[in-house]
Amino acid sequence: MSNSYNIRSTKIGNSAGFRLPADFYREHPQFANADSWIEVLSPDTAIVRIAPQLNDDEDAEDSLLMRLFLDFATKESSKNNTLQPYTTEMSETAHKLIEGVQLEDK
Repeated sequence: MSNSYNIRSTKIGNSAGFRLPADFYREHPQFANADSWIEVLSPDTAIVRIAPQLNDDEDAEDSLLMRLFLDFATKESSKNNTLQPYTTEMSETAHKLIEGVQLEDK
C-alpha cells in the first residue's frame, strides 16, 4: 500500500513545518496526533516516520474516531455560528423519534 501525498513547507508560529493534505488524514486516521520524526538521508532526501500508538483495544479506535468527529463538528459549527445548546425539548423530541425502535445484535 503506497500512496504519495504532496506536502508544503509552512510557517507554524515561530517555527517551520510541513502541511499534510486533508486526504492524508481521511485515508489514514491512525496518524492523527501520532509522534513523528524526520531523518535526513542525503542533502536532497529525507524520510518521515509517523508512529501511531498501537493499541488493540477497540476503545482506543472509538476514542480516535470520536475525537476526529468532535474536531470536525466543532470546526463546522463555528464557521457559521450555528452552535446552540441542547435543550430538554430537543432531547424529548429525539426520544419520541426512536421510541419503540428495536436494534439487531450482529
